[in-house]
Amino acid sequence: MREAFDNVKFLSCLGILFFYLSFNVIPSLETACGAQHTNESELRESPHDKSALDLKAIPFKIMYETYREMDGRGNWELFLMNADGSNATNLTQTSDVDEMYPHVSPDGTKVCFVTDEKRAKIKVRNVYYMNIDGTGRVKIADHARQPCWSPDSKTIAYLKDEYDRYTTRSYGTKGLFFYDIATVRHEQHPNRELLHAYNVCWSPEGKWFVASAVGGMGFGQVIVAFEAQGNAMFDLTKYGVKGCRPDISPDGGKIGWAQRGEVDLCISDIDLTLSVPRVADIRSVIRCGEGYYVNQMDFSPDGRYIAFSYGPPVDYSVGVKAPGWNICVSDLSGKWVQITADGKSNKEPDWVPIGKKDAVVLKQ
Repeated sequence: MREAFDNVKFLSCLGILFFYLSFNVIPSLETACGAQHTNESELRESPHDKSALDLKAIPFKIMYETYREMDGRGNWELFLMNADGSNATNLTQTSDVDEMYPHVSPDGTKVCFVTDEKRAKIKVRNVYYMNIDGTGRVKIADHARQPCWSPDSKTIAYLKDEYDRYTTRSYGTKGLFFYDIATVRHEQHPNRELLHAYNVCWSPEGKWFVASAVGGMGFGQVIVAFEAQGNAMFDLTKYGVKGCRPDISPDGGKIGWAQRGEVDLCISDIDLTLSVPRVADIRSVIRCGEGYYVNQMDFSPDGRYIAFSYGPPVDYSVGVKAPGWNICVSDLSGKWVQITADGKSNKEPDWVPIGKKDAVVLKQ
C-alpha cells in the first residue's frame, strides 16, 4: 500500500513539474502566427535604424516601467517619454515603493498602476491611480494587480490576489473588481469564478474583456474573451489565437498578442459586435531573432503603431528585473525600431493619448 501511494505521489509531482515546465521553461514549437503575413518573408528579425520610422511625427507619448537607482538602491519607477524615446522623465521618483504596470486612461488624464510596498517587512502588491503628471496618487485596492480603464475613463477594473502571500506570478489572481472613481465604490464582476486571469484589457465599446488565463477555469494556457457584465466566456484558441498578453485596438477592430514562444507578435481582425466574438486574418507583425523575446504590445491611440518590449529570454514578469530589455515601436507593416537603449528592464509600454489639453504637462 505504501509503495502504491509513493508511486501515485511520484506521478502527481511529475505532472506538476511538467505543467510548470510547459508554461515557464520549455518554449513552444508553435511560434509562428496561425496564418501567413502578406510579406512574412520580409519580416526583419532585428530592429531597423531609428530613421526607418518618422517617430517625431507621432504625437503620442509612451509610459513604461523601468528599474533605476534611487537614493542608493534599485527601484521600479514609471517613466514617460516621447515616441522617439526622447525626454524620458521619471513620474514617480520614490525609493521606498516600486511602481509598475502603467495603464493610461483613454482620455489621457490619468494612469493606473501597481505598487509593491513593504508592510511589516512583508511585501504587498496594491493598485493605485494618479494624474498623468504624477500628482494626486490614490490607492484603490490592497492585494490587487493588473488594472485597466473603462472606455469612458471613469472606472478601473482590477484583479485580486489569489492569496495574500506575495508573488510575482502573473496569473496568481482570483476575481475581477470594478472601482468607480466618482463614488469610490467597489463592485465584483458577475462571474465570481474568474481564476488565474491576467493582463485584462477592456474593449472600446465596453462590452468585453480579453485576457490571458493559465491553469484556471478549465483552461490550460489561453487567451479568452469574456463579457464585462455577464458570465459568457469564449476561448479564442479555435481561431488560432495562441499565446498571451492580448491588446485591443482603439477602434475595437483588431486584437494583438504575443504568440506562444514569444518570438512573434501577431495581430488579427476581431468582431466584438457579435454575441460570440469572431477572429479572422491572423498575421505576424513582429518576428525577433534567436536569443530574444518580444511581448507586452500596446496599440497606439490612432491604431497605426504598436509599442512593445524586447530583450533576451529571461523572466519579464511584473516585479522581476529583466536586464537588457528595451521598448520598441513598430508600424503595422512590421517595420520596427528600438527607442530605449539602456536595457534597464524597460517594460510594459502604454501609449498616452493627447487628451483634452493636447499636451502632457510634467511636474518639475
